[in-house]
Amino acid sequence: MTMVDLTVVIITKNEEMNLRKCIESFHGIAKRFVIVDSYSTDGTENLCNVLDSELQTIGSKLDFYQNEFVDHATQLNWGFANTDITTEWSMRIDADEELMEDLATEINTKLTDMTSDINGIVLRRRVYFMGRWIKHGGRYPELLLRIFRTGKAACEQKIMDEHMVLLEGKSIEFKHDLIDNNTKDLEWWTNKHNWYSNREVLDYQRTIAIDSTESQNGKLTNQARMKRVVKNKGYYGLPKFIRAHLYFIYRYYIKLGFLDGPEGRIFHFLQAYWYRFLVDAKMYECEKFDRKMGVQRELKA
Repeated sequence: MTMVDLTVVIITKNEEMNLRKCIESFHGIAKRFVIVDSYSTDGTENLCNVLDSELQTIGSKLDFYQNEFVDHATQLNWGFANTDITTEWSMRIDADEELMEDLATEINTKLTDMTSDINGIVLRRRVYFMGRWIKHGGRYPELLLRIFRTGKAACEQKIMDEHMVLLEGKSIEFKHDLIDNNTKDLEWWTNKHNWYSNREVLDYQRTIAIDSTESQNGKLTNQARMKRVVKNKGYYGLPKFIRAHLYFIYRYYIKLGFLDGPEGRIFHFLQAYWYRFLVDAKMYECEKFDRKMGVQRELKA
């Protein structure tokens, strides 16, 4: 495969376990990788130095930056704006994600010949949990704008459920898959979703009084727009606590999540009765004691 005029931006915090497989999944097609790190305390920075040396042998490179974390959107937009990206195309990918080999080939084949009216590429993401592809339960495929002509997209400024949005032009969807496959353990997963639940409550408190079904910054994918409508106009209109139970029934039984075996059962149960129920409990506590959720910084797990 040849090299594409592409810069890949990755935000990290203690991603030593995931970062190598993410970068190696590109199979040498990206001209540059930009790491925006929020002061990792593991071996992330040392690994980046090693990866940069390896990438330079094939004509690519990795540049390591550090910036204090406020939220994902701010960190991503800082990375796109402050790291001297000069390539025609830019890409966002998370450290725990990776390209399937056929997606790397598709990017390599199609991106260099893209017509000038196309500014964005939507990718299909599949989620793995405890090593198993969560294929059912309505979780596949997730359609996400991840590749775009440099300067033609930005991350919408939201606390939760933030998406890359296209600022101008059209987007097309590629055929092959991006994988979300975090190798950290279940303790980390539950700590992360406890942190997410605080952010979810804060986002709800800040946006419930306005119409937040559409991004104010640019164009969402149709799937992202519909999910936001269902969440804000449907799910949050249901009674607290009951809606978490209905969420589980919908994902696990109606959308056939049980077909993904024990991992599917654990995943959908925790999504409903750990994460969604916890969000409702924190909303109830805030309302009962007239509290506002505090500003959330980075995950400490």
